[in-house]
Amino acid sequence: MTWMTARLSAMMFLQFFIWGGWFVTLGTFLSSQLGASGGQIGMAFSTQSWGAIIAPFVIGLIADRFFNAERILAVLHLVGAVLLYQLYRAPDFGAFYPYVLAYMMIYMPTLALVNSVAFRQMRDPALEFSRIRVWGTVGWIVAGVVISFVFAWDSKDAIASGGLRNTFLMAALASLVLGLYSFTLPSTAPLKSETRRRGLKQMLGLDALGLLKDRSYLVFFIASILICIPLAFYYQNANPFLAEIGVTNPTAKMAIGQVSEVLFMLLLPLFIHRFGIKIALLMGMLAWALRYVLFAYGNNADLAFMLFTGIALHGICYDFFFVSGQIYTDAKTPERFRSSAQGLITLATYGFGMLIGFWVAGHVSDYYATPAGHQWQSIWLFPACFSLGVVLVFLFAFRDERAVELASAKV
Repeated sequence: MTWMTARLSAMMFLQFFIWGGWFVTLGTFLSSQLGASGGQIGMAFSTQSWGAIIAPFVIGLIADRFFNAERILAVLHLVGAVLLYQLYRAPDFGAFYPYVLAYMMIYMPTLALVNSVAFRQMRDPALEFSRIRVWGTVGWIVAGVVISFVFAWDSKDAIASGGLRNTFLMAALASLVLGLYSFTLPSTAPLKSETRRRGLKQMLGLDALGLLKDRSYLVFFIASILICIPLAFYYQNANPFLAEIGVTNPTAKMAIGQVSEVLFMLLLPLFIHRFGIKIALLMGMLAWALRYVLFAYGNNADLAFMLFTGIALHGICYDFFFVSGQIYTDAKTPERFRSSAQGLITLATYGFGMLIGFWVAGHVSDYYATPAGHQWQSIWLFPACFSLGVVLVFLFAFRDERAVELASAKV
């Protein structure tokens, strides 16, 4: 590992340690400490989507035109440290929500900024980037391990006494460190090329809307938005579910999903080359349905293996649909529109798709809430059936052999 690779890897580690340090346990914290309803928890999680929607404006209008990426990264994380500290101090949901909304609107743009800083230092991004980006996944895993095994903030007694509040303080300190560290990163000045003169349509990916005239891509695009509805159930409900049914160290055990993500990322190129894009996409969507069935019928006793299997499916759920979808989009798009097309699919999924998903998940959770807890089987069967419905529509409506061959050739 070169010195530059080590520096960029440390940046990625901190970037995702911050996010994993509070986002995984957010639902549990809000329900147990602030008495938030399912709808309010959905509002809090949907701030990620609002951040994803606003991110192209921040990057396109500011970072790509006027200021060095590493300096904007530094400032955003320093401001983020202050906002995370305010989340740590918030006494109720009314005080909490404005700060989490503000925080996600400045955090989501930093995901693109760390990539910009990393890519500009690489000679061969296709070869080098994965070696650096994997440290972000490691950071997320370490955050979960620290919460569960170092401080035990997600134990039953600690949750009852408000221990999860400390996750925001930990994330604030990490954000402060990354903010200061970012000032030492290599200079990443705005490019003085056509990329600086991009219009608003290109920044938002809107100049790639012509892809939707293709029937198969339109089917894929709609399926991508719809599959984000069950996806939101996992992010919003998995940790509260595990904690409520008495699983010990639930945050660390959820990190099994990130380990799985790394492993299946390595297997994905081989799978696409052997079976093609359509089968990979179908496998990803089917994995969501299977995961939620396992959650619905598993328990914290003799069927605990079903819960852990569901968590471990994260690699297939995420890699086989979302990463395969990025490959498919790249294969379908003319070179001049590829960046725009990736921006469009990201805006549709993490922006609008998950915004709808968190709203639905919040209302479904409220509907099946009882004084004694939640009817988790009913809650999990909803996204399971929804995922299966998306699979069936996609199976019969999606036909694009030419793009499948192109995508297979690229991997």
